[in-house]
Amino acid sequence: MTDLLTMLYPWVKSLHVMSVIAWMAGLFYMPRLFVYHTEEVGQGNPTDDLFQKMEVKLLRVIMNPAMIAAWVFGILLALTPGVIDWSAVWPYTKLIGILGMTWFHHWLGKRRKDFIGGTNTLTGRQYRLMNEVPTVLMVVIVVSVIARPF
Repeated sequence: MTDLLTMLYPWVKSLHVMSVIAWMAGLFYMPRLFVYHTEEVGQGNPTDDLFQKMEVKLLRVIMNPAMIAAWVFGILLALTPGVIDWSAVWPYTKLIGILGMTWFHHWLGKRRKDFIGGTNTLTGRQYRLMNEVPTVLMVVIVVSVIARPF
């Protein structure tokens, strides 16, 4: 198995990067949709229905598959011999960032359900602030992997 992972390493890494890009695009875009949904749309009208459709499609068609793929290919990379020095700190800071992104993904899914149920209580400003979460996590992950300061 390890020989196969080593042989497939460039492909797995490529698929991992593409999956992360797609996932991040959704993590950046969904809170922005929530800002407009909260501030401009209201509830119970055709535009509300349109926004709900866009949000559910973004989550189910792009974000969920991309997150799953990013995790699968990331785990395969972690299992590839020689890729990670487990005695270093950076793999663990990256893992903390990944777990934070996964939490944020699920938090967005819960907020989407609030819009569906008409129970959203957050403001556009709060969604704008939450839109910074994936950026901070991305910085932690990229610096951990590329610069490896830890």
